[in-house]
Amino acid sequence: MTRLMIIGVLAVAVAGAAYVYLGNDGGNELAGRPAGQRPGVPVEMMIVTTQRFVEQETAVGSLASDEAVIIRSEIAGRVEDIGFIEGQPITKGDLIITIDDSIYRAEFDQADARLKLSQANYDRAVDLENRGAGTQRTLDETSSKLQEDRATLDLARARLDRTEIRAPFSGVIGIRQVSPGDYLMAGQEIVNLEAIDPIKVAFALPEVLLSVVQPGQSVRVSVDAFPNEIFEGEVYAIDPRIAASGRSVTLRAIVPNPDSRLKPGLFARIAIVFGTRENAIMIPERALVPIQGRQTLFVVEDGTVSLRDVETGSRRDGQVEVISGLTPGEQIVTAGQLKLREGAPVVDAMMEPGATMEPGA
Repeated sequence: MTRLMIIGVLAVAVAGAAYVYLGNDGGNELAGRPAGQRPGVPVEMMIVTTQRFVEQETAVGSLASDEAVIIRSEIAGRVEDIGFIEGQPITKGDLIITIDDSIYRAEFDQADARLKLSQANYDRAVDLENRGAGTQRTLDETSSKLQEDRATLDLARARLDRTEIRAPFSGVIGIRQVSPGDYLMAGQEIVNLEAIDPIKVAFALPEVLLSVVQPGQSVRVSVDAFPNEIFEGEVYAIDPRIAASGRSVTLRAIVPNPDSRLKPGLFARIAIVFGTRENAIMIPERALVPIQGRQTLFVVEDGTVSLRDVETGSRRDGQVEVISGLTPGEQIVTAGQLKLREGAPVVDAMMEPGATMEPGA
């Protein structure tokens, strides 16, 4: 009975010694860690690199014609001829539509005949006045009649000229609303004319950016119709009035459109460029640890972390620019910071055993 008790005591002592050994240095050695080193906290890391950073602001807007007009008739009359093909380019001065001019030509001829008679009567009155046989009243009346008939002829000529409607500028003609033989009323819509090379884009930015926007700044425009293309342009006008409803300022940019693929009315996404830095340090926003108004992050050195203050700049697409406090080549923690404290050992949770960290990973 005594021998069994002695054996039991020895077994308990051996088990306790093994537990102490495995829980301290011996355990580290068996796990492949140096003696006295705590297990590293698994975190995600990256090597800091530099890249080209374009400082910009994004907005949405719509495309608009450089010039646009609805062609309307200034006089009433029957449509005699249509001089354009719908949807095709047209040059300034080209004939768009002809209105029957028979009535207006007759009015012109009538006004011309009256003017000739008035001119003859005036010339006779002047001759009689010069010979002392006429009166001043007769001369005044014939002079007034002459001026009136001249004005009537000018009016008739203007109406006659308006029977031919021509393009006020070069552009692309739209879809016509009339056909030959239609009777037009004064002011009736005939067709739209759009100048779309170049094309304009209108958009708005927050009022806080008013101090940094100016004419001549570059813009990059994308539209859903051409999802893989970027169209370059520049700001040419800034509205002097701030919209009180949204506290925004309206801008217009001009974009070359030589192939006329961009059309007025398209929804557009605009990126306005404020500046470009070739060697900017960009890191994920999630790497930052805000502490009492400071921006900090964990820097990894020799397998342990230290907390460092940094100064940040512009942000874009989940990335933040680090202006100071960090240099290229350093390694930082990008995820898992909540488990860390100053001096804590870390391991890369995303790295396979035996792998090496690549810059920018």
